[in-house]
Amino acid sequence: MTLASDTAPRHDWRLDEIQALFALPFNDLLFRAQQVHRAYFDANAVQVATLLSIKTGACPEDCKYCPQSGHYNTGLGKEKLMEVERVVEQAAAAKAAGASRFCMGAAWRSPRERDLDVVLEMVKRVKALGLETCMTLGMLDGEQADRLAAAGLDYYNHNLDTSPEYYGEIITTRGYAERLETLGSVRQAGMKICSGGILGMGEAPSDRAGLLQQLARLDPHPESVPINMLVKVPGTPLENVDDLDPIEFIRAIAVARILMPKSHVRLSAGREQMSESTQALAFLAGANSIFHGDTLLTTENPAVARDRALFDKLGLHPERPLYYDASAARAAEPA
Repeated sequence: MTLASDTAPRHDWRLDEIQALFALPFNDLLFRAQQVHRAYFDANAVQVATLLSIKTGACPEDCKYCPQSGHYNTGLGKEKLMEVERVVEQAAAAKAAGASRFCMGAAWRSPRERDLDVVLEMVKRVKALGLETCMTLGMLDGEQADRLAAAGLDYYNHNLDTSPEYYGEIITTRGYAERLETLGSVRQAGMKICSGGILGMGEAPSDRAGLLQQLARLDPHPESVPINMLVKVPGTPLENVDDLDPIEFIRAIAVARILMPKSHVRLSAGREQMSESTQALAFLAGANSIFHGDTLLTTENPAVARDRALFDKLGLHPERPLYYDASAARAAEPA
């Protein structure tokens, strides 16, 4: 096996090759991931994004990890689609707090026509603030993807969640192939892809390797790869699943970095339960994106002040977006 920095990114990783990476001594794996990371990114820059739930609860899907599923009693109430003005206000606040990307999520199987028109307006208004935009709305067909792209949506999030082999143990209301079809529609429409998975759902190590293989097979690779640690919510079928060893989680971050060298690997859900040391190891392993704010859809997320303090302690800084206008930023600074 050669370093990803030595060749163009690969899309033909075999499962045995990926499992061999997972089996490396921990120090060797992190060293290799750091080499790849530094070949493509500023090692001390972290992309900062904010995630807002624009429609919460009563989702018809039966994802066993999700408090928003209508199949489980988690005490989460059903809310209507948020008004556009309120979304714009939240986006402006996120930008003021240092976010460069604003992500909006709705608990739908797929968007309905009357709701899609409102969502398109949200995209346009948030985009006008100078933020990158991302949506997660469930399954999309080609026409819906085209309309979102025409409105200016930069990224679409649709996670694979786990390996094809373990998927049926977690979700029965939507097939794996349907998830891949949505990602295909997104890419065909010209948007960037945000797709990753959730670890700690009782899966075997081979399933973690299988998930990353599926993501690395996408051509091109997803521009964003969120790696979530399960947040165990009372009332969901996974509330009592055994905790995943943090070292195994870090291994998955490092392998994701090696397999998808140009992707932003996002340290996503579960950060509230992680120590500063675990988060620091994740950044060392190649994670270079986080969600910034007090909540992550419906679960807690480290507060902005805590994130800033951790960044200061580690010598990290927010990544500037590709369209960053340095002259405009200087003009906006106080004299």
